This record gives sequence, structure tokens and C-alpha cells, in this order.
Amino acid sequence: MAYTTIDDPSAHFQAETYTGAGANTSVTFSGNSDLKPDFLWLKNRTAGYAHAAFDSNRNLGSAVNAPFLEPNDVSVENDNQNWWNSTNNGINTDGFQFGSVSEHNLNNLNSEYVAWAWKANGGTTSTNNDGAVTSTVQLNSDAGFSILTYTMNSGSNETVGHGLGEKPDIIIYKARERGDVNGVWLVYTTLLDGSLDYLRLNDTNAKSDSVLASPTTTTFIGGGSSTEAYRHFVAYCFKSIQGYSKFGKYVGNGNSNGPFVYTGFKPAFVLIKNVDTTQVWIMYDGARKPFNRDDNVASFYANTAGAEYTGASYHNLDILSNGFKIRLTDASQNGNGNNHIYMAFAENPFTTSTGVPTTAR
Repeated sequence: MAYTTIDDPSAHFQAETYTGAGANTSVTFSGNSDLKPDFLWLKNRTAGYAHAAFDSNRNLGSAVNAPFLEPNDVSVENDNQNWWNSTNNGINTDGFQFGSVSEHNLNNLNSEYVAWAWKANGGTTSTNNDGAVTSTVQLNSDAGFSILTYTMNSGSNETVGHGLGEKPDIIIYKARERGDVNGVWLVYTTLLDGSLDYLRLNDTNAKSDSVLASPTTTTFIGGGSSTEAYRHFVAYCFKSIQGYSKFGKYVGNGNSNGPFVYTGFKPAFVLIKNVDTTQVWIMYDGARKPFNRDDNVASFYANTAGAEYTGASYHNLDILSNGFKIRLTDASQNGNGNNHIYMAFAENPFTTSTGVPTTAR
């Protein structure tokens, strides 16, 4: 059996940097030329403006004013700007192009940005009736990724079909029109102990035990409160795929010689959260941090609008051919005795389907 079914991870995920031109900025991915983005997460690197998340279930590529959400905030969905170029509504088979709007979040003149892009199914969706609530699902089964939109009925403990065919490792979802405590970005996982736990992507809270039933191979609970009745949701579901993605946990040691985390590939992107205490969500990618042991560390906090963090090196980690290694002591990624969860996507598999190894930096 081949080690991996995905020899070129850039066909499914890419990280890309770009400089805003103030109008008509065109961004072409440097990896596989057949990645038409279905989930696009953008961040201004040089100033403190909100993260912006778009997806093709919610009209990315179908409307120049496709709505976006802010992963660091509970804000309601925003579709009051004509962000995208009118050609293909801004989405190309190998990148994207903005229109005439000069916007700090996305395309301000001479500002530096990063884009994280995932491929689903080119915007082609299907209706899923596996749960009590009907969902509109866009599936990339090869990459273990689905995007779904749905509307709750009673709002309380109703199941929603996710389309993966396997139990998801991570589910991230949000009520699109809620700008209050019920509009938080919920992150559900069973990675810690097999039972369902949840965190909030938009804050620093430690994990909490969920009273909801764990996801199955077909469904998950799409909302746990009656206050969510008739609310519209978007959800992103992820399942580990050997050689391409890994979602797991590790225990910190509080030491500068920190844990090595085996992923089975050279990571292109890593998101880390200490789940046992109040800590930030830290984001790394190879597009912004091309070298190991670089004191000019380029990390983001997913839960804040802050600019790229390039200060003291206590957020450092090394990207290796088969995983990543924590190098310093900060509790956000190396709390002594604390559990940490991570999401990682590959730049290259450790070994391709033909047995060819990759190399570290």
C-alpha cells in the first residue's frame, strides 16, 4: 500500500504571501496551478486588521461582494463591499484577484498579506439529509475536508450531515448572523481523550468538556442551544489524511528543547493551541517563515486582529521533513505538562506514493 494518496499537497492547500496594490491585485499561487480556492483565509501582516474568511458555499467566486467572516471575532457576516474583480468574481483556477476596493483587511496599497487556501469541490455542492437538519455540503474526500452550510430548526442538539464518511477530527463552525456570545467560532474535537471537547477560535479560553454527543461518520450536533433556532451556520470539517494533513495533540515540557511532533510530512501550515490554560492560538506557515532557527519569527494569533508577530523568538519552531519541533519555552505552545492540539497541512509528504523521500529546510 502506498504511503500517501496525495503526492502534491499543494493541489489541496497552499499558503501564499502578496503585497496589496490598492486595486486589482492579482495573486497567483506558486504551487499546483489547479488549486481554485474554496476556503480562503486572508490576513494583513503589517497592521492590526481582522482576519477574513471566505468560502464558495457562501458565494466566493459567485459574487463580487461574497460575504466574509472574521475568525478572530464574533462579528456577523459582512457582504457590503465589492471585494472581487468582476472576471470570474475574483477566483481563478490558480489564485484570486481583487477589484477596485482598497481595503486594509485584504488589499491596501503596499501592505503585506498572507493567504491560506483550501480546495474543496470547485463550488459544486450537494444536499445532505443524513442529519435532522439538511445541509449543503461541498466535499473534497481525497483531502478529508468538507464545507457545509445549514439552518437550524429548533436549534437544540440537532444533527447535521458533514459528508466526510469518517469521523471528523476537527469541526469549526459559526452562526453567520450572530454578533454576540452565541456567534463565537466553536472548535469541536475528540482528539484529547476520545470524548467531545470544545474551544473558541476567537478567544484564549482553555478547552471545556461538551455535553453534546460526539460526531459520527455521518453527522455532528450542529448547535447546542435553543437560541440558535433558525440561525444560519457555516462549518469546516477536517479528517487527517496520511501524508497530507494531521490533527493531533502533544504534551509540552516547558523546555527550550521542546517536543518533536511527528506528522508524516513537511508542514506548510501549523496551528497550535494550549488547551489546558488561557493561551493564544498560534499560526505558522512556510510562506512567511522560510528558514528554521530564525529569530525573526513570523507568527499570527488566530484569536486577535494583531499584525504578524516578529518579536522575541519565544514562539519559534522548526519545520522538519516529517513534522515540527518546538524550540522554546512559551506556554502558548510548550506549557510544561499541558496538552496542546494542532492542525497541520503538508508542503511535501515524508515519502511519496513511489517511495521518494522529501527533505527538511
